[in-house]
Amino acid sequence: MAEHIEANGEDELQLVLQKVYMKDASFEAPNAPGIFQQMGQNPEQQPQVQLDMGHKASKLDEQTREVVLTLTLTCTIGDQTAYLAEVQQAGIFSMAGFSAEDEDTLIGSYCPNVLFPFARHILSAMIQDGGFPPFLLQPINFEALYAEQKRRVAEGEPTPTLNS
Repeated sequence: MAEHIEANGEDELQLVLQKVYMKDASFEAPNAPGIFQQMGQNPEQQPQVQLDMGHKASKLDEQTREVVLTLTLTCTIGDQTAYLAEVQQAGIFSMAGFSAEDEDTLIGSYCPNVLFPFARHILSAMIQDGGFPPFLLQPINFEALYAEQKRRVAEGEPTPTLNS
């Protein structure tokens, strides 16, 4: 994917997704097989799912960044952990001609938004392959999260960080 913005016939801004890859993934079902029996015996007891999310970027060269989106899902039933699934979905992005502020915005909202569908697919497959009912993580508005984080920083409020 490449996006070019031209001004006066010259490329000024360039954003290219060079590569998407899974950097790390893990799945644990620490209370299996007992948790499956517990789920079958008490179908009214609803699983509780907690999502922890973060992202980080590292500079590979002047124009190239590796952005890693980390999603961790923890599912509990009662006081027992049913499963813990984590994926680190990464991408290599080339950015040219952007100001530092615009680059920060791309890394904070655009890049995680590009990586999210890949991470969501891997999480869903791991959970189902782990013997649990299918789970589809709802879309996340990374632009709104980034804007909220910037607002909190500007107002001096403590922020739940998007960067891990």
